Order: sequence, then structure tokens, then C-alpha cells
Amino acid sequence: MTDLARDAKIDTKLLELLACPLTKGPLVWNPASSELISKVAKLAYPVRDGIPIMLPSEARQIVSDDDAKPGSG
Repeated sequence: MTDLARDAKIDTKLLELLACPLTKGPLVWNPASSELISKVAKLAYPVRDGIPIMLPSEARQIVSDDDAKPGSG
């Protein structure tokens, strides 16, 4: 995660400390979209100017491929 943190200009120590505010679970860094992903909550928290925005109201809801298939749910 060190290379990803350096590329995004996010402190590695900060990434290790962050957790999803809803589930308290781990977050996965997505450098392509500059987001921290909570797989359990299915939310993507944006990182703007190197600052993680850890507000559920600012997070984007993630729809998995399985959820999007007709007849599922």
C-alpha cells in the first residue's frame, strides 16, 4: 500500500488507521478512482486533494455485478 499512498499523496500511516465509519471494517484503496472502498458497506469514500472524505453522505454506493443482474434481489 506504500506505493499507492505515495502516488495519491495520502499518508500511509493514515490509510492504516482509517476504517469505514459505518461498519468499522477495513477500507481498500482504489487508485483509479481515488476512493477508499468499504466492501461490507458497499460504499466508496472519495479522496479529494489527498484528504479522505469519510462521510457516508459523501460516499458513492457501489453496485456489484451480481446485484445488477436481472432476477437477483
